[in-house]
Amino acid sequence: MKKFDWNDITIIPDTLSTITSRSEINPLKNGKLPIFTAPMDMVIDENNISEFEDNYINICLPRNVKFNDVKNDNYFYSYGLDEIIDLFESSKELPKKVLIDVANGHMFKLWEISKRIKEKYGNNIELMVGNIANPETYRKYCEIGVDWIRVGIGGGSACTTSANVSIHFPMASLVNECYEISKEFETPTKILADGGFKSFSDIIKALALGADACMLGGIFNKCLESCSDNFLKDSTGLFHLITNEQAITNISEGIDVWKYYRGMSTKEVQKAWERKELKTGEGISKYNKVEYTLSGWRENFTDYLRSAMSYSNSRSLEEFIGEAQWVKISQNAFNRFNK
Repeated sequence: MKKFDWNDITIIPDTLSTITSRSEINPLKNGKLPIFTAPMDMVIDENNISEFEDNYINICLPRNVKFNDVKNDNYFYSYGLDEIIDLFESSKELPKKVLIDVANGHMFKLWEISKRIKEKYGNNIELMVGNIANPETYRKYCEIGVDWIRVGIGGGSACTTSANVSIHFPMASLVNECYEISKEFETPTKILADGGFKSFSDIIKALALGADACMLGGIFNKCLESCSDNFLKDSTGLFHLITNEQAITNISEGIDVWKYYRGMSTKEVQKAWERKELKTGEGISKYNKVEYTLSGWRENFTDYLRSAMSYSNSRSLEEFIGEAQWVKISQNAFNRFNK
C-alpha cells in the first residue's frame, strides 16, 4: 500500500459544529501545548528554558545540559544509550523524565534497557525513547509500557539519514498507523511526531492523525530566542557573529539576522561531545534566518489550532487528536490552496 505524507491529506470539517466561539476551545493539556522542544543544542539550553516555559511548550533538554546542573522534574533530560545503561546499572539517581536519545530506536539493546527501566521504576519515571520508523516497532514499545516514543526518521531539516541511507517511512502514514495500533492498548505509548515540520498546517495534521504531540527543532531555531548564536550576513555571503542585543536592534530595524543550526549526528556535534572515534555524520549544518519571536509563533500556532479544532467540533485536544476527519488529496488539490 502506498504511504502518504502531510501534503497528501487535508482535514475536513465536521458535518455540523456546535462551537460558536474559539474561546470555547482549550488547546492545552496539563497547561502545555502539544509541542516539545527538540533536544538540540542550537535550540534550547539552560539560559533560555524560561522562554519556552512561558510559552506553554514542553521542555526536552539536549545531552549537554546535565540533570545535576538544572534540576526540574518537569523537564526531560537526554542520555545516550550506553550512558543510560551505565547509570541504571550503577543505581545512580535518574530524573523523573528521561529521554534515551538514540537515532536508531529499532535496536534491541534500546528496547531491552527500556523494558528494564520500566520494570524497576514503573510510573516513577516517565520514559521517552526513539526514533522509530516502523509501526510494528511502536507496538513493541507499547507492550513494555514506554511512556513516549519519537516517531520519524530522516525528515528533519538538518538530517540526511533518508537521503543517504534510504531509511524512512512517510510521516503522515507512520503517525496514523501507530495511532491505530495504540487503540489496542489500555495505556498506549504516546506518539511524539518528530522532524521535518515546515508549517503550522503540518503540525495540526499530525495531531489530527493521532500524534499526542510534535517535536520541533528547525522551527524553534528560527525564533529570536533560540540559544544559537546570532549572525549578520555581509554582501559577499560571509556570516559575522553579533551579540543578542545587536540582534534585537537589527530585527527591530528590519535587518536580517541569522541563526546557526546543525543536525545532532554531525561530526561537529560528535567533537563537542568529545567522542574519540568520529563516525560519518548523517546531518548538515546551515544558517537559518530569524523569522519570528517565540511568543509570536506560539500565538499564531494557538490561534490556528483553535480554528482547526472549531471546524472539527473539538473543544479539547482529547476530542481532536486522532479524531478529526481527513481525506487524501491529489497534487492538484494541494496546489489549489497552497500559498
